Formats: sequence, structure tokens, C-alpha cells
Amino acid sequence: MKVEMNEITTELSSFDIFSLFKDEQDIIFLDSSKDSEKLGKYSFIGLNPYKKMVYNQGATTVNGQKVEGDPFNILKELLNANPIQNTYDLPFIAGCMGYFAYDLVRDMEKIPNIAETIMEMPTMVFVFYHHIVIFDHHCHKAYLSVFYPNPNIDQESALIIEGKTAGIIQRIKSGHPVTYRNTIEEAVTFTSCFDEAAYMKTVEKMKEYILNGDIYIANMTHTYTATTHRDAYAIYKSLRKVNKAPFSAFMSLEDTEILCSSPERFMQIRNNWVETRPIKGTRPRGTTETEDEANRLALEKSEKDKSELLMVVDLERNDLSKVCRPYTVKVTELFGIESYATVHHLVATIVGKLKQDMTAVDCIKACFPGGSITGTPKIRAMEIIEELEPTRRHLYTGCIGYFGFDGSADFNIVIRTIIKQKEHLAIGVGGGITWESDPRAEYEETQDKAMALFKAVRLKEVDI
Repeated sequence: MKVEMNEITTELSSFDIFSLFKDEQDIIFLDSSKDSEKLGKYSFIGLNPYKKMVYNQGATTVNGQKVEGDPFNILKELLNANPIQNTYDLPFIAGCMGYFAYDLVRDMEKIPNIAETIMEMPTMVFVFYHHIVIFDHHCHKAYLSVFYPNPNIDQESALIIEGKTAGIIQRIKSGHPVTYRNTIEEAVTFTSCFDEAAYMKTVEKMKEYILNGDIYIANMTHTYTATTHRDAYAIYKSLRKVNKAPFSAFMSLEDTEILCSSPERFMQIRNNWVETRPIKGTRPRGTTETEDEANRLALEKSEKDKSELLMVVDLERNDLSKVCRPYTVKVTELFGIESYATVHHLVATIVGKLKQDMTAVDCIKACFPGGSITGTPKIRAMEIIEELEPTRRHLYTGCIGYFGFDGSADFNIVIRTIIKQKEHLAIGVGGGITWESDPRAEYEETQDKAMALFKAVRLKEVDI
């Protein structure tokens, strides 16, 4: 195994570079579209895939060939086959990118299979790449990592990879910035599996389960669907403009395109240290500075939202304790406020150090799905979610990210996301339900979260 690193001199942004390669096979763009010191330093673009693992309906394939066994173990074996030392000051230089869909829980726990399927897509996909473009937003530097998986690679294969390397570098050096034109809003109708009355009624049912002691908190969601003939790249271009987020992603995988603008980190693993950053608590941005600050302060002082976050923090601490060394799991941030284009969020940060025999895949498996989008206790909350939500979540509330051959990983929670298959779109939205929840306010919160996604779909560039 060998990794070569090339620094590329360019004035292009990470999105400009992605736009040059947007039509490449199985391209994945892990996009820190909202730059921040802590969360949004790097973006990654996967190019020239050489291996693809897919888990769907109980069967795993690698490059189309069926492989028997637990999909998590298969993924671990693929990663362990190429151990590397990361000697660069970069978080991810070689490995795979992909997703775990929320629906994977049906294979991990004994969750009843009740909710209706509204789209067909695998529950796990990971793509291994020869080339990864790494973009450092703080230094405005681009790098091209080249991975040779076979230490005894033949000369012909090596020349092919070297030729593609030269081609990528040349395309970036000769590329031009993306142009942005004036926009108009098209009429696109979004239809939910819940209307307001039905959602409010279901919130009341969720509160009955809380009153009866089944759960303390649960995440209730619903899915909007729509049709559009706009291509996924154009919609994502709009989404980046109206809802920048540190854990965004664009994925084009066969007949499914994933357009994500998530503000939430599920799990980061570096040098055996784990970090998770659950979000619980939302207020809309104000239309004036005074209103905006009032909404932010209301969230900061909300005992209901704080209690929601505390319950999720306790759940995440418990999950991390399964894979982390004793006495290393700590809450390093509690009740922080983060502001995005359409909402303010309440966040926490929990860290821990992995046990010696635990891998990044083990950590994700032990903690999946995230506590902020399920509830506590987690398994009972997921059973109730399956009973009350009329449609499957599919990828929504799963996670997107990468595994490095050096043992690193970084995954988001798949929220604020558009799933596109041909002209069909699906957008999931939701929120945490506690005994104090007001059903109408909970429904309105889902509208606040959907606003930027609806706008991104409706915005169309035109020449004026």
C-alpha cells in the first residue's frame, strides 16, 4: 500500500473543484460548506473508485460479487486489508466514503417492519477511491491524495493511475470558478405523509407513551415528497447558497442522488479519540436583528429544550461507554448555541477514548443510530417510531461520512437532506418530543427546518 500526496496551486474553491468532476462515476463530495474553526476546516472529493461495498435487503456485494457475513465485519475486513500510517497533517488521506441508512436498524435490532417504503435504496454503501481531493478551507490549499492499494502493482496499472493523477491536476489547474446567475422561484408542491392535524395527533400519541413510562423522549419525523425536472447539481448549488452547513454532502450513486446540508456531527474518530455533537432544541431565525436575538435567547433559556438535550447527552454517554475506556467519557460542551441560515440550535459535545480493541467501525455500530434522532431508551423509542411514523425514513437520520485506512472516521447525522431519484424528491423533517411538547409548536418546528430545503428546490437560475 502506498499514498502519494500532491499539493495543487489553485484559486478555485472546493465547490469549484467539485463542479469540474460532478458527473464522474460514484462521486462523493463531503462538503464543509459552512466554514468554521472547529467544524468546517476540510472538504473531500472521492474520484476514481476501485471498490464498492453495498448492503441491501440482507445481502452484501463487493464490486457486484456477493460476500457472506455481517456487513460491519465485511467493512472492517476491507479497511483492515490496507492499513496505513497517516504522516500528513490532514484528517483523511485514503479509505472509503459512504453512508449508513437509518433503515439499517431493522437488521441490527428486532424492530417491527410496519412503515411503508417510499423509495428503494441500499441501507449501506461505501466506495473506495484511488484519488481524494482534500481542500483546507482555512489555508485555501488543495491536495490530491493518490492511493495504490496493491504494494506489488504491475507497471501497466501504475501508469493508468499516474495518468489519471496528472489528468485531475491539470483539470483543477485549468478550471474556472462556478458562475452564479440571478434566480427566480418556481412553483413546486411538497406533500407530506402527515398534514398538520395528523402530525399533532401523533405527537399526542407519543406523549402517551412518555406518560406511561415507555420512553422519556423520542424523535418524531415526517417526509415531504415532490417532483422536479431540475438536476441534482443545480439544486445542491442552491442548497449551499441558502443553507450552508459544516457537514454537507453531495453523493451520486447510480440512480440515487443525495443532497445534504447537515449541521450535526454524529461521530468523529481521530487518534483513538471519539467526539459526538448531538443537537436538540431549535428556534427560527428572526426577520430582524432584534427578533433574531430574542429567538436565540429564548432557546438559550428554554428549560424544555435543555432537558431534551440533557436526556440525549446521557444516552450518548452511555453509548460511548460501550466502546471507550473507563473514565474517559466526558461532556466538554453543554447548551452551546449554533446559528444557521434558517434556525438556531442547542448543541453539546461528548468525547471519549476508544478501548484498545475497538475500531472506528465498532464505534459507529455501537452508537448507531444517533440518540438525537431516536430517543431514550433507544430501542423502545425506535419501536414506537416504527409504529407511529407512516413511512420509512430510508437514509434520513442515518449518517454520511468516511472511514480512513489509518483508523479515522467522521460522520454526520443525515438531516436537512434531499434524496433525489429521477424526478422524485424526498425530504425528511422532525423534532424531539417530550412530555412538555406542544403539538402545534412541534409541527411548526418541522416547517422551520424544511424552509431552506424547499427554497433550494424552488430556486432556479435564469438569465435576466
